[in-house]
Amino acid sequence: MKTIINGKTILPDTSGNFFVSNENITFDEKIIDVGNFYDAAEIIDAENNFVAPGFINIHIHGCAGCDAMDDSPSALEKICAFLPACGVTGFLPTTMTTPLEDIKRALINIREKISAQEKNLGGAKILGAHVEGPFISEKFCGAQDKKSIRRADFNLLAEFADVVKIITIAPEELNDFDFIDRCREKNIIVSIGHSAADYDTALAAIRRGATHITHFFNAQSGLHHRKPNIVGAAFDSNVVVELITDNVHVHPAVQRLVWKVKPRDEIILITDSMRACGVGDGVSELGGQKVFVKGNLATLENGNIAASVAKMNDVVKNFRANTSIDVAEVVELVTKNPARDLKIYDNLGSLEVGKAADIVIFDENFNVQKTFVNGICFSNS
Repeated sequence: MKTIINGKTILPDTSGNFFVSNENITFDEKIIDVGNFYDAAEIIDAENNFVAPGFINIHIHGCAGCDAMDDSPSALEKICAFLPACGVTGFLPTTMTTPLEDIKRALINIREKISAQEKNLGGAKILGAHVEGPFISEKFCGAQDKKSIRRADFNLLAEFADVVKIITIAPEELNDFDFIDRCREKNIIVSIGHSAADYDTALAAIRRGATHITHFFNAQSGLHHRKPNIVGAAFDSNVVVELITDNVHVHPAVQRLVWKVKPRDEIILITDSMRACGVGDGVSELGGQKVFVKGNLATLENGNIAASVAKMNDVVKNFRANTSIDVAEVVELVTKNPARDLKIYDNLGSLEVGKAADIVIFDENFNVQKTFVNGICFSNS
């Protein structure tokens, strides 16, 4: 049993909104108590740093030189081991638009890793998979491979319904919206992305059951005052938007606009990071394509922006700085919101008795001090 003391603890109030308190947190594998002091086996002094639920990243391709598409179980192991240093305790490894057999092989690896981590955690928890393509638009393929794009067919991935939690699609490329219906039947979130859909098509997909927008603004039809497109449909509905706040993919002013327009429970911060995250400048790879990394910018050979190289604690820091919102508010966007979206908030996403002891301690600059996954410390600065 462990007890964290002297922390600025981020807790939900009676309405569910997060606020900063000074309560102690006592835990083993799960949170045992919030508030009381126990003469526990181990006392952890937070030294007036923030104590928050562990971050959840629902869109990440890779980090530490590894990618979710790598045909090696060790790649996922290295990703899991790296992420707690960024405050991440749970994530969705995200696939790319590649030949279908490669996507299936990646999903098999993810399924096997989920099973194995029940006995040997090894770091951040894999909560399922995010399938980003191949059911997307060639016009807005972004860093995805055009040659592997294909028409949406639920039967192609039906055998992985237990693993897939989010699937990104271009609704204008669907033969009909039955694909959305079948995803909903299996509790798979349908996310609009890499899409040229106009406003009416996007809104029709949302009304049918698409509840998400993949990396909002990026690789999709943008807002025009006579053609609202996907961005307009997102602002005009209650879909949840993913936002890459590395200050490369979305300008700080636009981040502020999103905060003003969308309710805070409809925003989830993501990294969309690639294998170069945590590696540094140089030549890297994404979906079989060469990528050039310099600082916070990763580009393809044609100059197009690729996935990010951002760490989760950095995107949280950026959004807070760009919007001037409270620390407790920004934490909701990477804890409660993704947990609720994945329908796992009864077990993850807040510091409440009975929930998993997924906890991150960070300072005012969002530098991670310690991260606990199921009560085990995997990051200790």
